[in-house]
Amino acid sequence: MFREIILVLALSPTYFLSSAAEQNTSFSALFAFGDSILDTGNNNCLLTLLKGNYWPYGWNFDFKIPTGRFGNGRVFTDIVAEGLGVKRLVPAYRRKFPRIKPDDLKTGVCFASGGSGIDDLTSRTLRVLSTGDQIADFKGYLKKLKNVTKDKKEIKEIISNAVFLISEGNNDIGYFAAPALVRLYSTDTYTSKMLGWTKTFLQDLYDLGARKFAVMGVMPVGCLPFHRMLFGGVFAWCNVFMNKISAEFNMKLQKGLQSYDVEDCFKGAKFVYVDIYGTLMDLINHPKAYGFTEEKRSCCCMPTSIITCPNPDQYVFYDFAHPSQKAYEVISKPLVYQMKKALA
Repeated sequence: MFREIILVLALSPTYFLSSAAEQNTSFSALFAFGDSILDTGNNNCLLTLLKGNYWPYGWNFDFKIPTGRFGNGRVFTDIVAEGLGVKRLVPAYRRKFPRIKPDDLKTGVCFASGGSGIDDLTSRTLRVLSTGDQIADFKGYLKKLKNVTKDKKEIKEIISNAVFLISEGNNDIGYFAAPALVRLYSTDTYTSKMLGWTKTFLQDLYDLGARKFAVMGVMPVGCLPFHRMLFGGVFAWCNVFMNKISAEFNMKLQKGLQSYDVEDCFKGAKFVYVDIYGTLMDLINHPKAYGFTEEKRSCCCMPTSIITCPNPDQYVFYDFAHPSQKAYEVISKPLVYQMKKALA
Protein backbone atom coordinates (compact mmCIF):
# COMPACT_ATOMS: atom_id res chain seq x y z
CA MET A 1 0.00 0.00 0.00
CA PHE A 2 2.84 2.37 0.91
CA ARG A 3 4.55 1.62 -2.41
CA GLU A 4 1.38 2.47 -4.33
CA ILE A 5 1.06 5.82 -2.49
CA ILE A 6 4.67 6.70 -3.35
CA LEU A 7 4.04 5.81 -7.01
CA VAL A 8 0.94 8.00 -7.13
CA LEU A 9 2.90 10.94 -5.71
CA ALA A 10 5.68 10.38 -8.23
CA LEU A 11 3.39 10.14 -11.21
CA SER A 12 0.99 12.93 -10.27
CA PRO A 13 3.08 15.84 -11.64
CA THR A 14 3.60 13.91 -14.88
CA TYR A 15 -0.08 13.15 -15.01
CA PHE A 16 -1.16 16.76 -14.65
CA LEU A 17 1.47 17.93 -17.15
CA SER A 18 -0.25 15.91 -19.88
CA SER A 19 -2.89 18.63 -20.04
CA ALA A 20 -0.59 21.55 -19.40
CA ALA A 21 0.35 22.66 -22.92
CA GLU A 22 -1.14 25.87 -24.18
CA GLN A 23 -4.42 25.20 -25.98
CA ASN A 24 -4.88 26.10 -29.62
CA THR A 25 -7.89 27.07 -31.71
CA SER A 26 -7.27 24.72 -34.64
CA PHE A 27 -6.94 21.28 -33.06
CA SER A 28 -9.10 19.90 -30.27
CA ALA A 29 -7.10 16.75 -29.60
CA LEU A 30 -4.51 14.31 -30.88
CA PHE A 31 -5.12 10.58 -31.33
CA ALA A 32 -2.20 8.29 -32.15
CA PHE A 33 -2.48 4.94 -33.91
CA GLY A 34 0.11 2.49 -35.13
CA ASP A 35 3.42 1.19 -33.82
CA SER A 36 6.19 1.84 -31.29
CA ILE A 37 7.14 5.20 -32.78
CA LEU A 38 3.88 6.46 -31.25
CA ASP A 39 3.12 3.95 -28.46
CA THR A 40 3.03 5.62 -25.03
CA GLY A 41 2.42 2.46 -23.01
CA ASN A 42 -0.34 0.30 -24.50
CA ASN A 43 1.90 -2.79 -24.57
CA ASN A 44 2.48 -2.76 -20.83
CA CYS A 45 -0.32 -5.22 -20.09
CA LEU A 46 0.01 -7.36 -23.22
CA LEU A 47 1.60 -10.82 -23.33
CA THR A 48 4.40 -9.72 -25.63
CA LEU A 49 8.15 -9.31 -25.37
CA LEU A 50 7.88 -5.85 -26.93
CA LYS A 51 7.65 -3.63 -23.87
CA GLY A 52 9.25 -0.37 -22.81
CA ASN A 53 8.18 -0.20 -19.17
CA TYR A 54 11.55 -1.10 -17.66
CA TRP A 55 15.01 0.44 -17.40
CA PRO A 56 16.80 1.89 -19.26
CA TYR A 57 13.66 3.16 -21.02
CA GLY A 58 12.48 6.45 -19.54
CA TRP A 59 16.05 7.51 -18.68
CA ASN A 60 15.25 11.15 -19.50
CA PHE A 61 11.52 11.04 -18.82
CA ASP A 62 9.91 12.91 -15.91
CA PHE A 63 11.34 11.45 -12.67
CA LYS A 64 13.18 8.86 -14.83
CA ILE A 65 10.07 6.66 -14.88
CA PRO A 66 9.79 4.01 -17.63
CA THR A 67 6.20 4.37 -18.83
CA GLY A 68 6.12 1.97 -21.78
CA ARG A 69 7.43 4.52 -24.26
CA PHE A 70 10.14 3.06 -26.48
CA GLY A 71 12.83 5.64 -25.90
CA ASN A 72 14.76 7.63 -23.32
CA GLY A 73 11.99 10.19 -22.87
CA ARG A 74 8.99 11.51 -24.71
CA VAL A 75 8.17 9.94 -28.06
CA PHE A 76 6.93 11.42 -31.33
CA THR A 77 3.30 11.38 -30.16
CA ASP A 78 4.03 13.63 -27.19
CA ILE A 79 6.28 16.00 -29.08
CA VAL A 80 3.81 16.45 -31.95
CA ALA A 81 0.93 17.01 -29.50
CA GLU A 82 2.91 19.75 -27.78
CA GLY A 83 3.96 21.26 -31.11
CA LEU A 84 0.32 21.43 -32.21
CA GLY A 85 -0.59 23.16 -28.94
CA VAL A 86 -2.71 20.29 -27.61
CA LYS A 87 -0.78 19.02 -24.56
CA ARG A 88 2.66 17.88 -23.43
CA LEU A 89 1.99 14.17 -22.84
CA VAL A 90 -0.50 11.83 -24.52
CA PRO A 91 -1.57 8.96 -22.24
CA ALA A 92 -1.93 5.39 -23.46
CA TYR A 93 -5.58 4.40 -23.77
CA ARG A 94 -4.94 1.03 -22.07
CA ARG A 95 -3.13 2.60 -19.15
CA LYS A 96 -4.36 1.13 -15.87
CA PHE A 97 -2.65 3.36 -13.35
CA PRO A 98 -3.11 6.20 -12.80
CA ARG A 99 -6.48 6.38 -14.52
CA ILE A 100 -6.96 8.78 -17.43
CA LYS A 101 -8.63 12.02 -16.39
CA PRO A 102 -11.74 13.33 -18.20
CA ASP A 103 -9.79 16.31 -19.55
CA ASP A 104 -7.26 13.95 -21.09
CA LEU A 105 -10.04 12.00 -22.75
CA LYS A 106 -11.21 15.23 -24.37
CA THR A 107 -7.76 16.18 -25.64
CA GLY A 108 -6.68 12.80 -26.97
CA VAL A 109 -5.12 9.47 -26.09
CA CYS A 110 -2.79 6.98 -27.75
CA PHE A 111 -3.95 3.66 -29.23
CA ALA A 112 -0.64 2.67 -30.86
CA SER A 113 1.08 -0.60 -29.99
CA GLY A 114 4.78 -1.35 -30.32
CA GLY A 115 5.33 -4.02 -32.97
CA SER A 116 2.02 -3.41 -34.69
CA GLY A 117 1.80 -3.60 -38.47
CA ILE A 118 -0.69 -2.63 -41.11
CA ASP A 119 -0.52 -6.32 -42.03
CA ASP A 120 -2.46 -8.28 -39.40
CA LEU A 121 0.04 -11.13 -39.68
CA THR A 122 2.79 -8.85 -38.38
CA SER A 123 0.74 -7.91 -35.31
CA ARG A 124 -0.31 -11.51 -34.62
CA THR A 125 3.25 -12.77 -34.97
CA LEU A 126 4.53 -10.22 -32.44
CA ARG A 127 1.47 -10.62 -30.16
CA VAL A 128 0.54 -6.95 -30.13
CA LEU A 129 -2.49 -4.82 -31.03
CA SER A 130 -3.49 -4.97 -34.69
CA THR A 131 -5.16 -2.11 -36.53
CA GLY A 132 -8.47 -3.87 -35.90
CA ASP A 133 -7.75 -3.98 -32.17
CA GLN A 134 -6.91 -0.28 -32.21
CA ILE A 135 -10.15 0.55 -34.03
CA ALA A 136 -12.03 -1.47 -31.38
CA ASP A 137 -10.24 0.49 -28.65
CA PHE A 138 -11.20 3.76 -30.35
CA LYS A 139 -14.85 2.68 -30.34
CA GLY A 140 -14.51 1.95 -26.64
CA TYR A 141 -12.97 5.37 -26.17
CA LEU A 142 -15.94 7.04 -27.87
CA LYS A 143 -18.25 5.38 -25.35
CA LYS A 144 -16.12 6.71 -22.49
CA LEU A 145 -16.15 10.17 -24.05
CA LYS A 146 -19.96 10.07 -24.09
CA ASN A 147 -19.87 9.49 -20.34
CA VAL A 148 -17.62 12.53 -19.91
CA THR A 149 -19.76 14.84 -22.01
CA LYS A 150 -23.37 14.20 -22.95
CA ASP A 151 -23.28 16.92 -25.60
CA LYS A 152 -23.27 15.11 -28.98
CA LYS A 153 -22.26 18.30 -30.78
CA GLU A 154 -19.21 18.71 -28.53
CA ILE A 155 -18.19 15.10 -29.11
CA LYS A 156 -18.47 15.53 -32.87
CA GLU A 157 -16.39 18.72 -32.75
CA ILE A 158 -13.69 17.06 -30.63
CA ILE A 159 -13.30 14.16 -33.07
CA SER A 160 -13.64 16.14 -36.30
CA ASN A 161 -11.13 18.81 -35.18
CA ALA A 162 -8.62 16.34 -33.77
CA VAL A 163 -5.42 15.29 -35.53
CA PHE A 164 -5.21 11.54 -36.15
CA LEU A 165 -1.51 10.73 -36.19
CA ILE A 166 -0.74 7.34 -37.75
CA SER A 167 2.51 5.36 -38.04
CA GLU A 168 2.25 1.96 -39.72
CA GLY A 169 4.48 -0.12 -41.96
CA ASN A 170 7.81 -0.02 -40.12
CA ASN A 171 7.38 -3.49 -38.65
CA ASP A 172 5.89 -4.93 -41.83
CA ILE A 173 9.04 -3.95 -43.71
CA GLY A 174 11.36 -4.59 -40.77
CA TYR A 175 10.05 -8.14 -40.50
CA PHE A 176 9.45 -8.45 -44.24
CA ALA A 177 10.48 -12.12 -44.29
CA ALA A 178 7.66 -13.03 -41.90
CA PRO A 179 4.50 -11.52 -43.43
CA ALA A 180 5.54 -11.10 -47.06
CA LEU A 181 7.68 -14.10 -47.90
CA VAL A 182 5.35 -16.47 -46.06
CA ARG A 183 2.67 -15.28 -48.47
CA LEU A 184 5.09 -15.36 -51.43
CA TYR A 185 4.57 -11.70 -52.31
CA SER A 186 6.97 -9.65 -54.38
CA THR A 187 8.04 -6.34 -52.86
CA ASP A 188 5.89 -4.40 -55.35
CA THR A 189 2.84 -6.52 -54.61
CA TYR A 190 3.38 -6.35 -50.86
CA THR A 191 3.83 -2.57 -50.70
CA SER A 192 0.67 -2.19 -52.79
CA LYS A 193 -1.13 -4.46 -50.34
CA MET A 194 0.15 -2.30 -47.50
CA LEU A 195 -1.30 0.78 -49.19
CA GLY A 196 -4.66 -0.96 -49.56
CA TRP A 197 -4.70 -1.95 -45.90
CA THR A 198 -3.78 1.62 -44.95
CA LYS A 199 -6.69 3.03 -46.93
CA THR A 200 -9.09 0.61 -45.24
CA PHE A 201 -7.76 1.66 -41.85
CA LEU A 202 -8.20 5.35 -42.68
CA GLN A 203 -11.70 4.66 -43.96
CA ASP A 204 -12.63 2.95 -40.68
CA LEU A 205 -11.43 5.99 -38.74
CA TYR A 206 -13.22 8.35 -41.12
CA ASP A 207 -16.48 6.46 -40.61
CA LEU A 208 -16.07 7.05 -36.87
CA GLY A 209 -15.73 10.81 -37.33
CA ALA A 210 -12.04 11.43 -38.06
CA ARG A 211 -11.37 14.20 -40.57
CA LYS A 212 -7.77 15.35 -40.09
CA PHE A 213 -5.15 12.71 -40.87
CA ALA A 214 -1.38 13.03 -40.44
CA VAL A 215 -0.05 9.79 -41.92
CA MET A 216 3.61 9.00 -41.40
CA GLY A 217 5.73 7.28 -43.97
CA VAL A 218 8.02 4.51 -42.76
CA MET A 219 11.50 5.26 -41.48
CA PRO A 220 14.67 4.33 -43.38
CA VAL A 221 14.31 0.85 -41.89
CA GLY A 222 17.60 -0.36 -43.34
CA CYS A 223 19.50 2.26 -41.31
CA LEU A 224 18.14 1.21 -37.93
CA PRO A 225 20.93 -0.09 -35.64
CA PHE A 226 19.37 -3.57 -35.49
CA HIS A 227 19.36 -3.97 -39.28
CA ARG A 228 22.82 -2.44 -39.63
CA MET A 229 24.10 -5.12 -37.25
CA LEU A 230 22.36 -7.90 -39.19
CA PHE A 231 23.61 -6.47 -42.48
CA GLY A 232 27.25 -6.64 -41.50
CA GLY A 233 28.05 -5.10 -38.16
CA VAL A 234 27.19 -1.92 -36.31
CA PHE A 235 29.40 0.21 -38.57
CA ALA A 236 28.06 -1.33 -41.78
CA TRP A 237 26.29 0.60 -44.47
CA CYS A 238 22.51 0.80 -44.30
CA ASN A 239 20.62 -2.18 -45.69
CA VAL A 240 19.90 -0.85 -49.18
CA PHE A 241 17.27 -3.50 -49.91
CA MET A 242 15.15 -2.54 -46.90
CA ASN A 243 15.51 1.16 -47.63
CA LYS A 244 14.41 0.54 -51.20
CA ILE A 245 11.22 -1.14 -49.95
CA SER A 246 10.68 1.70 -47.48
CA ALA A 247 11.04 4.34 -50.20
CA GLU A 248 8.78 2.37 -52.54
CA PHE A 249 6.00 2.18 -49.98
CA ASN A 250 6.40 5.84 -49.02
CA MET A 251 6.04 6.93 -52.62
CA LYS A 252 2.85 4.90 -53.00
CA LEU A 253 1.52 6.23 -49.70
CA GLN A 254 2.21 9.84 -50.65
CA LYS A 255 0.40 9.46 -53.97
CA GLY A 256 -2.43 7.61 -52.28
CA LEU A 257 -3.02 10.37 -49.73
CA GLN A 258 -3.10 12.95 -52.52
CA SER A 259 -5.81 10.98 -54.31
CA TYR A 260 -7.90 10.43 -51.15
CA ASP A 261 -8.38 14.20 -50.89
CA VAL A 262 -10.72 14.16 -53.88
CA GLU A 263 -12.48 10.83 -53.32
CA ASP A 264 -16.14 10.88 -52.28
CA CYS A 265 -15.54 8.27 -49.58
CA PHE A 266 -13.32 10.82 -47.78
CA LYS A 267 -15.47 13.89 -48.35
CA GLY A 268 -14.46 16.74 -46.05
CA ALA A 269 -11.27 15.04 -44.88
CA LYS A 270 -7.75 16.47 -44.95
CA PHE A 271 -4.57 14.45 -45.34
CA VAL A 272 -0.90 15.27 -44.86
CA TYR A 273 2.02 12.96 -45.54
CA VAL A 274 4.57 13.05 -42.71
CA ASP A 275 8.03 12.47 -44.17
CA ILE A 276 9.87 10.83 -41.30
CA TYR A 277 12.06 8.97 -43.81
CA GLY A 278 13.59 12.11 -45.28
CA THR A 279 13.96 14.03 -42.03
CA LEU A 280 15.51 11.10 -40.15
CA MET A 281 17.82 10.27 -43.05
CA ASP A 282 19.06 13.86 -42.96
CA LEU A 283 20.07 13.36 -39.32
CA ILE A 284 21.81 10.09 -40.20
CA ASN A 285 23.71 11.66 -43.10
CA HIS A 286 24.58 14.93 -41.30
CA PRO A 287 24.62 14.15 -37.55
CA LYS A 288 27.12 16.85 -36.54
CA ALA A 289 25.01 19.57 -38.14
CA TYR A 290 22.29 18.78 -35.60
CA GLY A 291 24.51 18.24 -32.58
CA PHE A 292 24.77 14.43 -32.72
CA THR A 293 28.00 12.47 -32.49
CA GLU A 294 26.67 8.95 -33.14
CA GLU A 295 24.27 8.01 -35.94
CA LYS A 296 24.95 4.28 -36.38
CA ARG A 297 25.12 2.70 -32.94
CA SER A 298 22.31 2.81 -30.41
CA CYS A 299 22.64 4.25 -26.91
CA CYS A 300 21.33 1.09 -25.26
CA CYS A 301 19.69 -2.28 -25.49
CA MET A 302 21.93 -4.07 -27.99
CA PRO A 303 24.97 -6.38 -27.78
CA THR A 304 27.05 -3.39 -28.93
CA SER A 305 25.64 -1.15 -26.18
CA ILE A 306 25.01 -3.32 -23.14
CA ILE A 307 25.87 -0.39 -20.88
CA THR A 308 23.65 2.61 -21.54
CA CYS A 309 25.49 5.62 -22.93
CA PRO A 310 25.85 8.59 -20.53
CA ASN A 311 24.37 11.17 -22.93
CA PRO A 312 21.48 9.96 -25.13
CA ASP A 313 21.16 13.43 -26.67
CA GLN A 314 24.29 12.72 -28.70
CA TYR A 315 22.74 9.62 -30.29
CA VAL A 316 20.28 9.59 -33.18
CA PHE A 317 18.98 6.22 -31.96
CA TYR A 318 18.28 5.28 -28.36
CA ASP A 319 17.82 1.54 -28.87
CA PHE A 320 17.81 -0.99 -31.71
CA ALA A 321 15.03 0.71 -33.69
CA HIS A 322 13.85 3.91 -32.02
CA PRO A 323 15.16 7.46 -32.28
CA SER A 324 16.18 9.31 -29.15
CA GLN A 325 14.01 12.07 -27.70
CA LYS A 326 16.46 14.66 -29.08
CA ALA A 327 16.15 13.15 -32.57
CA TYR A 328 12.34 13.30 -32.35
CA GLU A 329 12.54 16.94 -31.25
CA VAL A 330 14.75 17.86 -34.20
CA ILE A 331 12.75 16.11 -36.93
CA SER A 332 9.40 17.21 -35.49
CA LYS A 333 9.95 20.93 -36.14
CA PRO A 334 9.43 20.94 -39.94
CA LEU A 335 6.90 18.10 -39.75
CA VAL A 336 4.67 19.87 -37.21
CA TYR A 337 4.79 23.01 -39.34
CA GLN A 338 3.56 20.98 -42.33
CA MET A 339 0.78 19.42 -40.25
CA LYS A 340 -0.43 22.82 -39.06
CA LYS A 341 -0.41 24.21 -42.58
CA ALA A 342 -2.20 21.25 -44.17
CA LEU A 343 -4.75 20.40 -41.48
CA ALA A 344 -5.74 23.75 -39.96
